[in-house]
Amino acid sequence: MKKQIIDLSSLLFLSCFSSSISLLLVPGLADSSSTSDSSNNQNAASKKSSGSSTWLEVLLIFLGILAVGAFSVFLFKLWQRKKREEQHARLLKLFEQDDELEVELGLRD
Repeated sequence: MKKQIIDLSSLLFLSCFSSSISLLLVPGLADSSSTSDSSNNQNAASKKSSGSSTWLEVLLIFLGILAVGAFSVFLFKLWQRKKREEQHARLLKLFEQDDELEVELGLRD
């Protein structure tokens, strides 16, 4: 149980770290101001139209990170289930071997 908690916490840290790095790489989030007046007017007009596209990019990145996180949790649960089934099969095999041994020794009919 302790190993699973460590795995989940490291997975959460890794996903938060990668999401923060990916947000830094979005070109619309960088603040670039120019010094000329004509370019300021053009920037003000284009900023209104690019503002919504910036939020759309942020939303898409957030949804992508959320999808990757959900997929990782799904794969982790699938791995846990497979491991549990293998352990259960080994346990059943162990008890079957004990029954055969008792019959061979004549302890049980």
